[in-house]
Amino acid sequence: MLKIHHIRNATMVLETEKDVILIDPMLGDQGIMPSFTLFRYKARKNPTISLPNNTNSILNKVTHCLITHQHPDHIDNKGIQFLIQKNIPVTCSVKDKKAFLKKGLNVVKTLKYWEQQSFLGGTIEGIPAKHGYGFVSKLMGNVIGFYIKLPNQKSIYLSSDTIYTSSVDNVLKNHKPEISVLACGAAQFDLFNKLIMNVDDILKFVKNTDGKVIANHMESINHCPLTRKKLKNILIKNKLINKVWIPEDGEFLEIT
Repeated sequence: MLKIHHIRNATMVLETEKDVILIDPMLGDQGIMPSFTLFRYKARKNPTISLPNNTNSILNKVTHCLITHQHPDHIDNKGIQFLIQKNIPVTCSVKDKKAFLKKGLNVVKTLKYWEQQSFLGGTIEGIPAKHGYGFVSKLMGNVIGFYIKLPNQKSIYLSSDTIYTSSVDNVLKNHKPEISVLACGAAQFDLFNKLIMNVDDILKFVKNTDGKVIANHMESINHCPLTRKKLKNILIKNKLINKVWIPEDGEFLEIT
């Protein structure tokens, strides 16, 4: 049995019978960070919503953490404090190792792109991610996705903050993940192109996977305009809604 807890934004927890894996912990209070846009979208301090009420009971069970990149909407100061306090083992990109060690995190495993290593009795592979269309991806720095196969569990692809690339296409068509987690907020700053997939690429992603897609990274950071309701309507219109789970904050899905 696999229990997938959606917490907020990209923060989620994968719970099996023996392991509880926290992903991208943004655990700070509502409004602790500045607005990420001033005029393209309404200026609001981030996160724009508080954590769901059941967060602490889930966090108390965490045994491991995966971090996809260093941006504060994926790992914030409260998340760092939590990982240090509990001495949680962390897996991340080899490119982030130095920075996370400097912050005091217990980095136990690092991955390069397309490198596969043993992980909690199964395997984990680093997947390339490109954070934005065109020039802005250079400014956003490195990001890594993860393809995870745990014993007696469905395979999971955590695509992270990325646009649709040949690497993403390769994973969907050759690895054939049974579950994919996709950042769907269509984030964009006041300047430059979108930072993650636009609607066309979200639809392409859903069409090109044989598995279930979990949509996250919505309605918690002010530069993400695509809401759950809008996404749901788009998926219904394109007859793809049956392939996608759009969780509310604090909601979970059990997969057998």
